[in-house]
Amino acid sequence: MQALLGVIFHFIGGFASGSFYIPYKRVKGWAWESYWIVGGLFSWFIVPPLAAFLTIPNYTDIIANTEGGILFLTYVFGVLWGIGGLTYGLGVRYLGVSLGSSIILGLSSVLGALIPSIYYQFNPKAGKDTISDLFTNTWGQTVLLGLLVCLIGIVICGKAGSMKDNERKKSGFIEGDNVEFKLGLGLTVSIVSGVLSACFAFGIDAGKIMAEQANAIWKAANRGEGEFLFQNNVTYVVILLGGLTTNFIWCMILNARNKTFGDYTNSSTPLLSNYIFSALAGTTWFLQFFFYGMGESKLGNGPSSWILHMAFIILVANSWGLILKEWNAVSRKTIITILSGIAVIILSVLIVGYGNYLRE
Repeated sequence: MQALLGVIFHFIGGFASGSFYIPYKRVKGWAWESYWIVGGLFSWFIVPPLAAFLTIPNYTDIIANTEGGILFLTYVFGVLWGIGGLTYGLGVRYLGVSLGSSIILGLSSVLGALIPSIYYQFNPKAGKDTISDLFTNTWGQTVLLGLLVCLIGIVICGKAGSMKDNERKKSGFIEGDNVEFKLGLGLTVSIVSGVLSACFAFGIDAGKIMAEQANAIWKAANRGEGEFLFQNNVTYVVILLGGLTTNFIWCMILNARNKTFGDYTNSSTPLLSNYIFSALAGTTWFLQFFFYGMGESKLGNGPSSWILHMAFIILVANSWGLILKEWNAVSRKTIITILSGIAVIILSVLIVGYGNYLRE
């Protein structure tokens, strides 16, 4: 039952992440950097402390009493992840929600799932899965199989994207106003994003002592009620400040370079709706990790939680790609290819879920 709840929470988080970019498509007359940082202020600066305040009494005391080295490392991983988040936005911008998300999150799922296990192989810690645990136990082997199946699904989705690009070029298809399909540039920033986005998982692990303290306080006041669902909310505050740092600096540079500071007060654009949709996108984005923390409390902070989160995002993002007609003007073969990729990713989620069931 705990594994089932974990999967459900991860699905809700994946839905939020796979859907957050949709409100940005309703922003009119603003440059990318303008709406990205307005949404980002909600994602990384406004909503995380609010969520921590509502769920963890005196969360600021936990942060204040945490060793400076731990806070710094957690923040640095947030800065590196912020670069991944920044290039995620560019990857989606140049490849579309469907293909961009598949490539970025696929790489992130592999690295985020395996690197911590490799680290704990050489630096053992109670309760942490090592790479040998995965290879020597049936549940771990099942999780690794799910990871492999997920990669196959990602490759299929990538193939569909390449087919889409070739077919549209041959047919002379012209993209809509909100789409800038650039395969080469999009692939480059997506690969960078996929590698650095995995740093969020490392940040959660680096700051785990804060979550453990929040968990201990809650369990002392709620004996016999299991693990605290919102324990990671305190860690997110530190990680996301790192993400804000990276994105804020870059967006301000772009505002200056492109002379787009005027976007924020440009009365010729629908200012109110632009701010509302940007805020909605940013808040929706944060909800992915709000529910990720709930899922992790049920499944543990191992590769299973991370790959489930990534796989659900890929699934939802690809579904949105179909709904938003990002696959218009392509052949039936290409549509079947992208649907096949989505189906394989769904299969990977079921395999990973079964692996967690075997672990209980």
